[in-house]
Amino acid sequence: MKFIHTADWHLGKLVHGVYMTENQREILEQFVQVVAEEQPDAVVIAGDLYDRSVPPTDAVELLDQILFKINVELKTPIVSIAGNHDSAERLSFGSSWYKHSQFYLSGKLTNTFTPVQVNGVNFYLVPYAEPGVVRQLLEDDSIHSHHDAMKALIGKMEETLNPNEPNVLVGHAFVLGGKTSVSERVLSVGGSGCVGAELFEPFSYTALGHLHSPDAINHQKVKYSGSLLKYSFSEAKQNKSISIIEMDDKGQFTHRYRSLTPTHDMRELEGHLDELLDPSFYEKQRVHDYLKISLLDEGALIDPINKLRQVYPNVLHLERKIDLTDMKKKQSYNAMQGDKKSEIELFEQFYNEMTSAEFTNDKKSVMAEVIEKVLKEEGAK
Repeated sequence: MKFIHTADWHLGKLVHGVYMTENQREILEQFVQVVAEEQPDAVVIAGDLYDRSVPPTDAVELLDQILFKINVELKTPIVSIAGNHDSAERLSFGSSWYKHSQFYLSGKLTNTFTPVQVNGVNFYLVPYAEPGVVRQLLEDDSIHSHHDAMKALIGKMEETLNPNEPNVLVGHAFVLGGKTSVSERVLSVGGSGCVGAELFEPFSYTALGHLHSPDAINHQKVKYSGSLLKYSFSEAKQNKSISIIEMDDKGQFTHRYRSLTPTHDMRELEGHLDELLDPSFYEKQRVHDYLKISLLDEGALIDPINKLRQVYPNVLHLERKIDLTDMKKKQSYNAMQGDKKSEIELFEQFYNEMTSAEFTNDKKSVMAEVIEKVLKEEGAK
């Protein structure tokens, strides 16, 4: 049995004021092409189809078009759940008749733990739910964390789970030890949002969503597919992909990746303004990518963002490296009261803490004159 594991589409995503919908449309068209080429027995989407509970209209239309192509035109079964960004109620709409075309969409968590069976594999669907929802659903007052909730839910599944058959759990969770990025919404404060990987031991494969890197966790059977696109500059160095899983009737599987190529990648550039605007440099660049640019220039710059956008139209974030350095120094600055230093020594320490420029002898002489003058005026009062 072959299935494709994907997650975290985040349709309707807004990144630095720019809607990603057209980029998402292009990457999903590539995804549909991969489905046509691979001809899997199922496509598994592990949550966060939308970026927010009330998505924009074009995001809803895009999801409808893509799922129709996969499920109806390509006649490929879909197994999908809601993530923490989705509205469980909205995704649940129509799920009762979707099943007739083998579109199994679990939006709201229920107390029915019967798996979806596709070509000999049992898929257990666990849509995202807060611990309080699970506590009420199972009438179990001992549930206080996501770990407690997942443990209780898997315990219910194990009551009827056949360990001699291939069993796959489809969930949306933060497994302890996973690598995060800025674009993932924190599930809860502290460690109560984490789930231990050991809970998924009864399953041949655990298809997860939530963390955006396909190598977010190093585990033999618990896997994240990662997002289809980069949604923050903290993901700039990640290699996005989808997972192709081929599983035998004993639950043993092989795992390979297929990469998709966005029209606009998300990258970081660093350099001096003149260097970045030099044709010999930018002619070698993908200038239409979404960019975060860090400038190394010191001193005043006149309208750098518009100058850069003449060459790089999709600059989403611009920062000055020297400003960041100065900010770090300011944050580490400690009050110097009680230090037995001269006024000029105290000022030199202050100057070095607050700027990255050198406190030269000329500056020192000027400041010494100012301090001496102030001290004389203070003494004359």
